[in-house]
Amino acid sequence: MSIARQLYQLQEIEQEIESKEQALAQCLNQLGESKAVTEAKAKLSSGRQHLEELKSQQHSEEWEIEDLGARLAKAKDALYSGRIKNPKELASLQKEVEGLEAQLNQLEERTLETMEQVELAATSLNALNSEIEVLEAEWRSQQQSLSAEIEQLKELLSELEEKRQLVLDGIDSQMIGYYNQLKKQKGWAVAKIEQGTCRGCRITLSTAELQRARGDQLVECNSCRRILFLD
Repeated sequence: MSIARQLYQLQEIEQEIESKEQALAQCLNQLGESKAVTEAKAKLSSGRQHLEELKSQQHSEEWEIEDLGARLAKAKDALYSGRIKNPKELASLQKEVEGLEAQLNQLEERTLETMEQVELAATSLNALNSEIEVLEAEWRSQQQSLSAEIEQLKELLSELEEKRQLVLDGIDSQMIGYYNQLKKQKGWAVAKIEQGTCRGCRITLSTAELQRARGDQLVECNSCRRILFLD
């Protein structure tokens, strides 16, 4: 096997290793808590607090209704009992009864609105709970898939590292150093020849370069200086 073929083989293995390492990093980044679940739970917590505030408001309004109702009943009893004869006192009491009735009506309307808000908030929380259950089920399934993919990628990387080492063992150390230097400078060191052109820079190669490459000699591209490989 020519040195160019060996180096090209090494390059392909290393590129595959790099690709699998990137995939592994992406999988590892996706492990852990779900952002969607976390946000939904925060929304649920806020919603529960809001519901409790609405319930407290409802209870306060109901107690106020009870208090106003008692005061109104007492005022009406005094108004219609016949005990009060003074016209001014009766007029004042009548005005008080009308005022209490108006307050009570307004408060009852407001309490009905609060009760509707409580019902809507409770319905929203139930829907959010169901949504969280779905999100958590999807998250658990995703985590299981990710864990399986991570293990598979680790196995593939281990196999690729073994293959890489086998190829390295068959190449002279000085040539490995040269290959690594090119790789550092240009990103990848070996360029395949395709239809008479260097795949690295897309420059048409000379006849002499092509002949030397066909003769399994180590040939550099005159343009990009990468090692040329002819399959």
